[in-house]
Amino acid sequence: MFDLEKLVRPNILKLSPYSSARDEFVGEASTWLDANENPYGNLNRYPDPYQRELKELLSVDNDVESDQIFIGNGSDEIIDLLFRLFARPGIDKALTFSPTYGMYRVSAEINDVDLIEVPLDDKFQIDLNKTIPFLDDPSLKLIFICSPNNPTGNLLRNEEIEKILSQFSGILVVDEAYIDFADTDSWYKRLNDYPNLIVTQTFSKARGLAAARLGIAYSNSSIISLLNKLKPPYNVSSLNQEAGIESLKNPIEFNEQIEKIKSERDRLLKELGSISIVNRIYPTDANFILVEIENATEVYLKLTAKGIVVRNRSSLIPNALRISIGTKTENNLLLNELKLIKS
Repeated sequence: MFDLEKLVRPNILKLSPYSSARDEFVGEASTWLDANENPYGNLNRYPDPYQRELKELLSVDNDVESDQIFIGNGSDEIIDLLFRLFARPGIDKALTFSPTYGMYRVSAEINDVDLIEVPLDDKFQIDLNKTIPFLDDPSLKLIFICSPNNPTGNLLRNEEIEKILSQFSGILVVDEAYIDFADTDSWYKRLNDYPNLIVTQTFSKARGLAAARLGIAYSNSSIISLLNKLKPPYNVSSLNQEAGIESLKNPIEFNEQIEKIKSERDRLLKELGSISIVNRIYPTDANFILVEIENATEVYLKLTAKGIVVRNRSSLIPNALRISIGTKTENNLLLNELKLIKS
């Protein structure tokens, strides 16, 4: 039986959140003398603390109620807030599946929370036999699943995620930073089925707004309310909100860019397969490709010497480079240099 109050840290339940000037008045006015702002300038007013217009557009686009949406200063803020909301320092635990996104561990360590890392199997999928024994631990409060996974690029199978959701009484977070590049539905469509589900997404990848720092969390309204209680009062600037709103108002450009990236991804997959130093190309549902390459660190250094920067992931996966999908010109530069490197 899912009991949200038993999962939330007691001090957070008792917390009286900071009440900003924009919490106390919502509406139209001609004279603003309530927030000690400078009356001059174009950026002199505090932003909407609850990003109402941005959430309304997301609500319409995704058929999710606006009170089921939280906007963070990037997904990293959301990850940190979830640790602070649910995991008591030095007492509770979180779990994820390795290799995966490194901020889960960083946030766990910052918040003094033990992070269990269950290795993915040889196909980078969840091993339920290794996972299920942890689910009955009452100190395990959070599970993070990155799908499509970073750095491997693949979607994790729905069957395993459903099994965990149905057996786990804590909070399960599905991180969908790369979901727009995958041919599958988002897990936010299952929010009504699972009260312990949180789905995170971002404007950084598919929407090309990495500089704007806009993260999204979808969940039931009770969890979203707690996140709003915990966040800083003005966590997302007006400039960043406007960037997100402008992106959502231009669906044609958004879809065109997605198709270009997917087309270039397919071309790169084919071209990389013909390069002698590439030993393995991992399946991908994201906007990047993980490749096993001979002497990966040496190849990485040769590429950087030519001004081409990929990500060396050899510390996580032997001889692995992660290649983001660039423009056609950028991808050609990479391919040409790789072809010149001899084994």
